[in-house]
Formats: sequence, C-alpha cells, structure tokens
Amino acid sequence: MTTQLPTAMQAYVLHHHGGMDALQFHKDWPVPAIGKDDVLIKVGACGLNNTDVNTRTGWYSKSVSGATDEDNVTSEASDDPAWGGAPIKFPRIQGADAVGAVVAVGANASEGLIGKRVMVDCWMRDWDAPLNREKTGYFGSERDGGFAGYTTVDRRNVGVIDSELSDAELATFSCSYTTAEGMLSRAAVAEGDRVLVTGASGGVGSALVQLAKRRGAHVTALSHPDKHDILRDLGADVLLDRAPTDLGQALCDATGQCNVNVVCDVVGGPSWPQFIDVLARGGRYACSGAIAGPMVTLDLRTLYLRDLTLHGSTVIPPHIFKDLVGYIEREEIAPVLAKTYPLSQLKNAQQAFTEKAHVGNIVVVPD
Repeated sequence: MTTQLPTAMQAYVLHHHGGMDALQFHKDWPVPAIGKDDVLIKVGACGLNNTDVNTRTGWYSKSVSGATDEDNVTSEASDDPAWGGAPIKFPRIQGADAVGAVVAVGANASEGLIGKRVMVDCWMRDWDAPLNREKTGYFGSERDGGFAGYTTVDRRNVGVIDSELSDAELATFSCSYTTAEGMLSRAAVAEGDRVLVTGASGGVGSALVQLAKRRGAHVTALSHPDKHDILRDLGADVLLDRAPTDLGQALCDATGQCNVNVVCDVVGGPSWPQFIDVLARGGRYACSGAIAGPMVTLDLRTLYLRDLTLHGSTVIPPHIFKDLVGYIEREEIAPVLAKTYPLSQLKNAQQAFTEKAHVGNIVVVPD
C-alpha cells in the first residue's frame, strides 16, 4: 500500500570509498521503492556510528592495520573493504540508527504499521534462518540506510516504540546498545561481575556502562578525565584515565583489587596487552571494535595458563533488539545525546564524531 508521497528527497550519499569527498549531499535523490516485505519510513533522526566511518574509508580491509581515522583509507582495489569481508554497492546511503514514522507499507506488511513510530533493527537477516550469521547484512551497508528523508526496511526490522524520548534521543540506541548488549551477553555478564569498559565515552562504551550496571555488575570505565562526570552519572563505579601507564596498579589503587573478571573492549591498539593482563583467572574478554588499532600482541601462555576466554562479537541474536526496545520503554536505560546536526551538515557531524571529544552519540536530523 502507498499513499501520496514525494518522489524525491534529500540524501547524503556515499559514492566510493575514501575521505569526506566520497560523501555528497543531494536534494533530489529518488525516494526508495517499497518492496513487498518493506515499510517506508519518514526519517526523523539518524545516529552516527563507527561503522559509517569504517565503511567509508574501507578500514575493515585487512590491508589496513592502523587506527580508525582519516589517515587509514584503503584503496579502491581492495576486495574486503566492508564489515562482512566483501565489497558494498555504490552509490550507498549510510546511517544505521534510523528512527521515524512508517508512512507506507508493502503488500506483505501490516497496514496497522502506518503512522507508527519505529526504530530500525540494523541487522538484516534471512528470515527463514534468522540465526544464520552467514546470511546477514547491515542497514546502511548492504542496504541503504537513514541519512535521507525516507528509507525502507524489511517489516521484521522495525520495532514500534512507545516513548516520550525525542527522535534524536531514540536514534542514539540501536547500533551502539545492541552492540554493547551483544558483548555482555556473549561474555555472560551477571550480577557481581567486575567489568572493565574501554573507550567508555563513545556510543558503545557509554552503552556498556549502563547495560552492565543494569545486569548488576561493578563497572570500571576508561576514558579521558574530562568525561568522567558524565560517565559517573551513567553509573560507572570507578573511573580511570583512558590509557593508564600501569592498568593493574591503577585498578589496585582505585578498587583494592588489581584485576577484573570481564573486559569489554572497543579500543584495542597498544594498550591491549594490559587489558588481557588484568583479567583474573577464568576471566572473559569481549571485543567489538578496535578504534586504536586492530593489530595486537598476545602471549598465549597468559591465555591458557589463566584459563581465559576471548569473544569476538558482531552479529547478535534477534531477541537483543526486542529486549532493547523494552529497556527503553521501561526507562531502564537513558539516551546519551551529545549533539545534533542537520542532515545537510553530515560531514561536519562526522568530523566531530571522529575527533572523539563527545560523550555518547551524535545524531543528524532532517533540515
């Protein structure tokens, strides 16, 4: 079913891998066609995430070994520039964290969704085998996303939301918080666990602080001291500098215990061996990012002699998005909205995002 809709919209479009010049703002991009299983959403806001930058620059390619910044851009010849290890199709509208109102639906979607306020579940699945990780894609990567006036998504990828939060506030959740909840689930974090969160001021990091506290864990957060007050308000029990010279000693001084039993890491880079060294015997490590660099050194004796478990976490089970919607509606977690920008200023928003001076998430809204 369709209603009277415009045929053109504003959109920020990625035309190739590269620097900011790869992004172009269009005022007359075609409104997407609605497939039989799709809903059409009028976008009210869309959050920024590391995956936007990493996909634009091609950082996911194994030819890149440095940190996630503008200096590490893969060549157009790379055959593994996206998160899934395969090329994406251009032109592509990025933006995973879309929030808005359903304005039209395809033949297989319920007309009752029209007018509903929804969040987008970023993980595209084979709905005949939704747990098959090999058959997944990501909204804004393998399919056009939310940096536009309108977007389409499969009817099974929307969550109707009942909340007094603004669209911009809701757009801080989906990607970061499902990523964080996936890490905590993979590491089986439970009440009484001592959890170390790296990169705690970012979108995933601040989500980890809140969601680990929701599970009853004791949380130590690593971030720049300028951001400690906000993280304390989110529930962090202990706050340390983002890269202590001696992490174990810093933990001893701050908590009286020189180790933790869970590390949730999105940083990697030169500090990584310390993250492993502070894990207690039988400890668990979960990783879903490497903003300081993907290449690290592991002493295998530490791994096996201390009975450690390492978890990579990317594709999450479907229930996590549904759980997240419930957490929001019950006000068990709060948005951390750093700043909003008009869609037409996406480049400025992404520049601010890469500078990492903020806490939480940056969001673009329609002009």
